Amino acid sequence: MPWKNQGGGPWGSGPKGPWGSGPQSPGPRPPDLEDLLRRGQDRLQSLLPGGHMSAMGILLILVAALAIWGLSGFFRVQPDELGVVLRFGKYVRDEGPGLRYHLPYPIETVLLPKALRVSTISIGTATVVDSSRRARSSRSIPEESLMLTGDENIVDVDFAVLWRIKPNGAGDFLFNIQNPEGTVKAVAESAMRDVIGRSEIQPILTGARSNIENAVQEMMQKILDGYGSGIQVQQVQLQKVDPPQQVIDSFRDVQAARADFERLQNEAQTYANRIIPDARGRASQIVQNAEGYKEQAVAEAKGQSARFLKVYDEYKKAPGVTRERIYLETMERILGGSEKLVMDSGGSQGVVPYLPLNELSPRRTPPAAPQTQSGGNR
Repeated sequence: MPWKNQGGGPWGSGPKGPWGSGPQSPGPRPPDLEDLLRRGQDRLQSLLPGGHMSAMGILLILVAALAIWGLSGFFRVQPDELGVVLRFGKYVRDEGPGLRYHLPYPIETVLLPKALRVSTISIGTATVVDSSRRARSSRSIPEESLMLTGDENIVDVDFAVLWRIKPNGAGDFLFNIQNPEGTVKAVAESAMRDVIGRSEIQPILTGARSNIENAVQEMMQKILDGYGSGIQVQQVQLQKVDPPQQVIDSFRDVQAARADFERLQNEAQTYANRIIPDARGRASQIVQNAEGYKEQAVAEAKGQSARFLKVYDEYKKAPGVTRERIYLETMERILGGSEKLVMDSGGSQGVVPYLPLNELSPRRTPPAAPQTQSGGNR
């Protein structure tokens, strides 16, 4: 006999129950559970053959229920998902994309994390959606982006982290961490602050971006593996690395000066690369000319000494003849190219002595003389 809140109940008159008085004003009463069960039984008996619950009817009901229960194990895994099958709450296997099957509940259940999708987390910026204009804009978050460098400067760093679940890490991803996105974001910010804190501001602003990205990625992966998170960091991308807004103009002036310095240094190096090989070539040419002159002088000296020794050997054999020959060769060499004037020392009668002044003076090219008629000799 079901209990009903009637006036003659054990808790006095009025609509009362075991946890106090009921509502004061009459309202809709809750459905009677026994009445619902009785109606369901009557409807089921009307569907069965003979109008009463026979053994065959019960068997058909059980078979139908068993078939429905068995078919409930089919599930579909989307292309970017991974099916993680649990048996009584314990991880047993993974299922790839497609139509799959697991033992019906409560024996086995399935979880469908987005294991094959690469997710992106931004640090230092947030996306703001304007519903009225249907537009998106970025908003800077200084408490995430402002970081202290190793040389005690402040730098504004915005970066993004691309991550996904490891191929065999879906179980760790589901059961070892509670908030995957928050964990990845906290680890990324911590790793970036650590790397920036060990670096100077000038390399950070110029050419050390690739090294910073690699260092942050390695540190993040090491920390996440220590957590057993089952997360793989695909890439770390530095989006903006600037000084704080208050001093950005001064930093740009410094960078421009450094760029000019490097440009002038490169121009000087180019000039040196052009001049030094030329000077080395000229020096090598001079050294080679000197070596050639040296070899020539030595060869001539050796030839003259050998000639002198041969003449000396001949002189020892015939001193008089050799002396006379040397004298004649020397006089021939000296007088061979000079003008010669033969004078008769006896003096001839009737001949006026003749002194050729023009012949004795240094020879010059005479000017062109005018043509005259030929005359007799005086």
